Amino acid sequence: MIKKEDIIEALKNVYDPEIPVDVVNLGLIYNIEIDQEKGLVTITMTLTAQGCPVGNYILHDVDMVTRSVEGVKDVKINLTYDPPWSPDMMSEEAKKNLGYE
Repeated sequence: MIKKEDIIEALKNVYDPEIPVDVVNLGLIYNIEIDQEKGLVTITMTLTAQGCPVGNYILHDVDMVTRSVEGVKDVKINLTYDPPWSPDMMSEEAKKNLGYE
């Protein structure tokens, strides 16, 4: 059985190389859906900007770490910019580490 908590923990290993914060605490992950029968994990996420120069790198890493979770057979990533990312979406810990508080 695929656990959402395991997916989230795996995603905490993916960092935006330009910002020293993982994609979960940056607030880039909007939704995670799990189809247990198919072993499919669908992730709806965004990037910090539409023209993010490392966007493909981040998406590749999200795919890779999600596939490493036990039971995951396939990954689908829905990239969206609605709502657009803003620093307000970061966790309190990330804001503190980046000096937003």
